[in-house]
Amino acid sequence: MKSPRWYDYLTINLYWFGLNIRNNAVGGVFLPYLLAAFVAEDVRNTALGTIRTAGLVIAMLVQPAMGILSDRNTSRFGRRRPFIFVGVLLDLLCLAFIAVSWNYTSLLIAILLIQFTANISHGAVQGLIPDLIPEEKRGIASGVKGFMELIPLLLVSLIIARIVSNGGFTLAVWIVGGAHLLIMLLTMVLVKETPLKEKPDIPLAPTMIRVLGMLAGILAGAGGGLAAGGALGGLVWLLAHFLFQSPAASILGIGVGCAAAMIIAVGAGVWTGASATLGWKAAREQSPFIWWIVNRLFFFSALTSIQSFSLFFLMYVFHITREEAVRLNGELFTVVGIFTLLATLPGGVLSDRFGRRKLVGISGAVGALGALILLTTIFTPRLPLIYVAGILLGSATGLFYATSWALGVSLVPEDQAGRYLGVSNLAGAGAGMVGTGIGGPIADWINRIQPGMGYFVIFGAYALLLILSVVTLRWVQSKPSSSET
Repeated sequence: MKSPRWYDYLTINLYWFGLNIRNNAVGGVFLPYLLAAFVAEDVRNTALGTIRTAGLVIAMLVQPAMGILSDRNTSRFGRRRPFIFVGVLLDLLCLAFIAVSWNYTSLLIAILLIQFTANISHGAVQGLIPDLIPEEKRGIASGVKGFMELIPLLLVSLIIARIVSNGGFTLAVWIVGGAHLLIMLLTMVLVKETPLKEKPDIPLAPTMIRVLGMLAGILAGAGGGLAAGGALGGLVWLLAHFLFQSPAASILGIGVGCAAAMIIAVGAGVWTGASATLGWKAAREQSPFIWWIVNRLFFFSALTSIQSFSLFFLMYVFHITREEAVRLNGELFTVVGIFTLLATLPGGVLSDRFGRRKLVGISGAVGALGALILLTTIFTPRLPLIYVAGILLGSATGLFYATSWALGVSLVPEDQAGRYLGVSNLAGAGAGMVGTGIGGPIADWINRIQPGMGYFVIFGAYALLLILSVVTLRWVQSKPSSSET
């Protein structure tokens, strides 16, 4: 394998830039904007949670399958680029479908289709760094990949959200589709792959069984969490209702049940999924690694869900239209994006000095403070507080991105890194299922009892998840190293 030139780090990671422009635009702008038009206010959060959960189930199945199919691809154009090419062309059709969606059902179908098509390319592009970058240079390549994933958050907030807020939804979809297509074509031209001469003997079935095990684990964890949370919430409601009969009793009971359901879903989902994939004995022997996934799932469940519900939250708090909310949400996530990048830059250097676990812990604490400040704006709707929360949430995200993955890599057995790191997808895909899938219906339920309190409860639950991400680091004991302890 040849040593990469400086620009190879950029070209190999270029497609991540286009993919995340599409991801952030669809998930952060287009989807909530259309739901605000198609769905009644009292069920919007439930509708969003349903779409996010169903889409992530598709992603958990399609992405790894496309990864292994691209491993076996003997096309003269290379292993990965044909999948990227086909995936983007199908993405463009799905973006067009989103642009002409006329009701909730059509939007749901469009989002599920684009989850399928996007993961055709997503599953394949993950192989470019291992294929084309020597092992000793992959740290640099991964750092560039991280920036390519984070910069779109800022650009979408600055450009796409502003266009949509000014009534240019269709134009915004065209711009996202054009950028996605252009970056795909540049990837086709600039990335040089050596065709695979002989198809490897890598069967598809074991991989799919592993993925089904992860999916079953998350779903079982979510089901167990809902059952246990419902039971605990019911007991709290009975006690509170007996003491001070009022709507507050119902809110308290549902809120406690919501938090308990999320916490149990994370813990049970990760351990069940990891055990189904790796085996119970291996999971117990590598428990620091499993606790690292728990830590990531707590963190991502909170942060991604806050982003998902922020537009509806701002519409309620400031009593503004969806166009005005898109503009304000774009400004908020511009702040988040700027501070994410600013925190990512020194994050790696600081982790070498103070330790990765400490930086991951600080990111969870800072994120929790940001979530708590955000929920107070329900009672004191002030823009400065919104921006302070954005600064804290962005800083927490940047620190986490800069340090968490390096911490996890240090925990896996060196001869089975691919097998173990594949299980970490429990945190990425499970985040939406836990945070949004459970939080959405709970927010709508409580808002019907007391307007606004649903957001207060779920944002409080997300703050608790971030605090628990710090607590779980107690069991994430890495190999002795100045940068990993």
